[in-house]
Amino acid sequence: MRRSPSRASAPTAVERVRSILAAAHSMTVVCDGRHTEVRRLDGSGAMGHFHLHAPFEGTGAAADAGAGTAKGGRVPVRLELTDIAPTPVRDRLRARVTLTGLLAEPYDPASTESTCMEFGQGVIEDASGRSYVTLRELEATEPDPLATSEAGMLTHLVDEHAELVPLLLRLVRPVPDGGVLRALPAGVDRYGLTLRLEYRRTHRDVRLPFKTPVRHIDHVGPQIHALLSEARRLSHTGRLLT
Repeated sequence: MRRSPSRASAPTAVERVRSILAAAHSMTVVCDGRHTEVRRLDGSGAMGHFHLHAPFEGTGAAADAGAGTAKGGRVPVRLELTDIAPTPVRDRLRARVTLTGLLAEPYDPASTESTCMEFGQGVIEDASGRSYVTLRELEATEPDPLATSEAGMLTHLVDEHAELVPLLLRLVRPVPDGGVLRALPAGVDRYGLTLRLEYRRTHRDVRLPFKTPVRHIDHVGPQIHALLSEARRLSHTGRLLT
């Protein structure tokens, strides 16, 4: 059963993919035997560089030729993106996203126009496993309102308000034991904040959900302040950081 948006405490797979595509600063394009690193996406994300469409609905040779040229006329392409935590946590790789599809002709890295890509499959892989997303799901999903600002918000929290991070540990249930060496924010999205607790030999992520999902970036400040206020009200039980 699909989760009710009002009760969600973490992004769905398609929400994560859509947000990663929107916030990406770089990606690898694999086409016609060549790996091309695209490092400047001009703030438009991956979908500002590639236009996804359903089979045979685009313009140009791929659409005009129809199914009869699927084996000979179109060129397979693969887009590879990585989602990296913006803070210096252990194991910064959060997810890998791969989109596969077809182009009317080999990818031209020098082109200044958006490349039309016939969508085949979308996959996201993270610590919890592998999930598949469809083009229809991507088209029906908006990027997380915090996606393009997440890095700035988290680095500001770590660099300018580091003393607040241990305070947030009071919200973690069950209460962490004294083996926690360090806690850092590893992510923030419309549903809440993710803390990474680092131990001597391992680490784990915990979610601190917001009371209500954030609908606009201007609303995240009050939600984080609400978490901090709740943490201050709780009794500090035991030594959380060594």
